[in-house]
Amino acid sequence: MAYVGEQKPYSPRENENEKCGKPQPPNIPGHEVAKVKTKKQNSLYPSASAEDLRYLDMEKDKPDESSPRGVLDACTRDSQSNKSSHENSKSKSSQSGGLFNWSKLLRLWSKKSIKRLASFPPVNVPKISRRKSRSERENPQLCILYNFQNSLVSFTFSELQTATHNFSAENLVGKGGYADVYKGCLKDGQLIAVKRLTKGTADEKTSGFLSELGIIAHVNHPNVAKLIGSCIEEGMHLVFQLSPLGSLGSVLHGSKNTIIGWKERYKIALGTADGLLYLHDSCLKRIIHRDIKADNILLTEDYEPQICDFGLAKWLPKQCSHHNVSKFEGTFGYFAPEYFMHGIVDEKTDVYSFGVLLLELMTGRPALDDQQRSLVIWAKPLLDSNDTKKLIDPSLGENYIPEEMDLVALTASLCIEQSPILRPRMNQASAELDGFMSPILS
Repeated sequence: MAYVGEQKPYSPRENENEKCGKPQPPNIPGHEVAKVKTKKQNSLYPSASAEDLRYLDMEKDKPDESSPRGVLDACTRDSQSNKSSHENSKSKSSQSGGLFNWSKLLRLWSKKSIKRLASFPPVNVPKISRRKSRSERENPQLCILYNFQNSLVSFTFSELQTATHNFSAENLVGKGGYADVYKGCLKDGQLIAVKRLTKGTADEKTSGFLSELGIIAHVNHPNVAKLIGSCIEEGMHLVFQLSPLGSLGSVLHGSKNTIIGWKERYKIALGTADGLLYLHDSCLKRIIHRDIKADNILLTEDYEPQICDFGLAKWLPKQCSHHNVSKFEGTFGYFAPEYFMHGIVDEKTDVYSFGVLLLELMTGRPALDDQQRSLVIWAKPLLDSNDTKKLIDPSLGENYIPEEMDLVALTASLCIEQSPILRPRMNQASAELDGFMSPILS
């Protein structure tokens, strides 16, 4: 089944209407439920007052501090704990419908962020030890966020303007549903990629900015892009390290003067698999990226791939098998069928996108061509008939290792299965790509 259309990410980010994949309770009539609830409440709290019950409801509605939003909210609560009760009551009354007070958190972020590193003397800087706050001691997630925040550089908007030539079109290297990515060069010669949030209201941009920071704070792997700083002047900006090669999409589908050899392509496939495996299985929190594509794979100087852009990423709790989202986001050509049709998000969603990426490395073709024709639709019959020769990028000629090409073709065919049940998990896909599982799966 083909999914064709304009190759651009979809509509506004959803913060609500998501459901965790859990077994559903039996359908019990409403009046019976009311009886049971009343009986249970009376038995558990025979002498509870209305005020006590309201307190219990408030306890039940407390946010999950293990989630990105919970971590950020806890950070804000801790930073404002020393303010007067008058200020607290004034702050609470200004919130409408439980809307998060973004401006105060951003002032906190800006205040806590370190200045440009060059403004500090290189030596003899006293290390100030502070006693950890109660919230920081009780919630280790806060420690991670604090330490991560203090490791970032707080850029000024003028610095980013200078680095990207005022965000010129020539420096635009990626365009998404919510952000544009520009390449740039700092005064010290360091190359950077600046992700500039462009779509949505001010609150939506701030929410996306903080959510992505909450995800990246828990990620540390050679095959995941490194965030080096941020800027909250004139909008929301995230600054990543960048090599002269740029993204896989720009190298593979850009200028025809650049041809990636098979050795480099195979290395990119293995490295991307390792990065995804880390996000799914080895990261502190289980992360579903949701937008794996060639433009979101940065390449170092030695063609080591780094997964970037966590704007659509989701944390998947251990007790959940999947998320259900009411609006799907991502890039046409990489959508898994169950995500496109039913809004189901889990590890197998990323596995399907990874299979499409492998086909791009094999064939040199984009996920959707200029006529919006699907690479998967074209390649699937050739994979099923084991006609690998017709899939190979003509620019490679005979300069490839047949055994490695067969491993990539087999892994790709498994990853793009229509049914998620038939797709491997990333640990299986990575092992197959390395040749460890070929006797079992072939």
